[in-house]
Amino acid sequence: MPTQNLKIGMIGLDTSHVIAFTDLLHNEQHSYHVPGGEVVAAYPGGSPDFPASSSRIEGFTTELRDKYRVRIVDNIRDIPETCDAILLESVDGRVHLSQFRKIVEFGKPVFVDKPFVLTSHDAKEMVRLAQAYGTPLMSCSALRFSEALISALSVNNGGRVTGCDTFGPMAIEPTQPGVFWYGIHCVEMLFAVLGPDCVSVRAITNEDYDEIVGVWSDGRIGTIRGNRIGNSQFAAILHREKSIQYVDISGCDKPFYASLLENIIQFFQTGVPTCDLEMTCRIVHFMEQANKSRPSGEILSLI
Repeated sequence: MPTQNLKIGMIGLDTSHVIAFTDLLHNEQHSYHVPGGEVVAAYPGGSPDFPASSSRIEGFTTELRDKYRVRIVDNIRDIPETCDAILLESVDGRVHLSQFRKIVEFGKPVFVDKPFVLTSHDAKEMVRLAQAYGTPLMSCSALRFSEALISALSVNNGGRVTGCDTFGPMAIEPTQPGVFWYGIHCVEMLFAVLGPDCVSVRAITNEDYDEIVGVWSDGRIGTIRGNRIGNSQFAAILHREKSIQYVDISGCDKPFYASLLENIIQFFQTGVPTCDLEMTCRIVHFMEQANKSRPSGEILSLI
């Protein structure tokens, strides 16, 4: 275990995650302070055609520089050259592969924030590059590690989990199509509960809601309800052999990002992802096929 803080670099300063992570790392008075690293350098990046990126990048860059004393660089390769580990935070999943190509040869561990990429083709290429250069790589949603979900899964007095329903907000963002934008959080929760072996998916959608149904190789069924109106809370129901278990994901005191960051620091220290790449790639394929199903409601294979 390292005795000194890891020097962490950030790529993409267009998401609130960069402030949340930096504060958890730097602020020792934070109730959920995560020790083990500090953000020392950052590359702003940004996507001009994506308002959620272009409208926020200046403010987050200024806050990182002025409040947290992070060095802002104008060359993406300065990050792996001067840092021990990298948080690839760009909010736009379209740019992750091109950015990863520029840093993968340095072999520094890289965490890619959601969405990992937007196609199975790009997911496979990310994994191929990581393996070719021996670069540790990890990507997942914070909801996978929410305290309430981890706690619920640790209890098995109701027997094994026979199915799962997850719920949450699912805004649609044209540049991050369909499920990839906010739907990914419910997908991650579902796969955290049922595992990676989903064999088919069907999506039903209208202006206000999505209902996505997956069937696993052992016959278990998992569903996702994505809401665009009504409440924006995350929750899950675990169906067990002898009981039903409601999990109030949004009711946790501990921020999702704190639990995720603890896993990221562990990954940076060991080089071993706590959410493996096979799981990540299967989640991307699930979302890709769910998007294809949305217009017609057709059942599509994941095999």
